[in-house]
Amino acid sequence: MSSSRRSFIAVAAALAALAIFAAQASAAPLADDPVLEEIQALRKETWRWQRLMRVPLTPVSYRAEASSSASFRAWVLDYWRSEARTARRAALNPPRLRSWLCIHRHEGPWNDPNAPYYGGLQMDLDFQRTYGPELLRRKGTADKWTPLEQMWVAERARRSGRGFHPWPNTARMCGLL
Repeated sequence: MSSSRRSFIAVAAALAALAIFAAQASAAPLADDPVLEEIQALRKETWRWQRLMRVPLTPVSYRAEASSSASFRAWVLDYWRSEARTARRAALNPPRLRSWLCIHRHEGPWNDPNAPYYGGLQMDLDFQRTYGPELLRRKGTADKWTPLEQMWVAERARRSGRGFHPWPNTARMCGLL
């Protein structure tokens, strides 16, 4: 290989390295941007509610992190605020809320730790493993879950075809069977 060709390759490599360094240097200050931090927090909150409800997660492109445009990041922030608000509203209002509260009234306290049935909807371990495995793994038995989490797990069971049959007596008292 000729010396001029080697010189050209060396210069091209140096320019490529400089371009990569410049791109990283210009992106570095954005990592500390409070707008990006809020976007990330809202994204995390949105996905937490969506996972609880077992609905598809809102897709993300991470373009705000790559963009230097403050107006674009502000638009993305508004978008995630709206997504988080929508997901939170849906999660805080589970389907058949009154039915689950009626069953709860006849079952036990939300933090009932007495085996073999746990929590306010008296879920046994098999039920928890089947319909709330991620909560069981992360938090332990249903007595350590929030009432909202317990109702969403019960709703998963109902949607799977079990209906209100896991609570035969109380569901009858509530007029659900």
